[in-house]
Amino acid sequence: MHEELLTSREVTCPYCSTRFDLLVDTSQGSHRTWEDCPRCCAPIQIEISVSPGSGELMDVVLGRDDDVF
Repeated sequence: MHEELLTSREVTCPYCSTRFDLLVDTSQGSHRTWEDCPRCCAPIQIEISVSPGSGELMDVVLGRDDDVF
């Protein structure tokens, strides 16, 4: 993992509304992943959009585990 490609984004859990900092590795490009909420431990589906040209983080979308992206 390249530490210079890590970006922090403040997000809100779609289950309990807790705000927390999510660390995103932009070297992976656009992708989907899951992470557990640090408060309620519910599985959060995360869609990360990264610009293919610049590698800049464009968007982070969170959803419940059963949401369809």
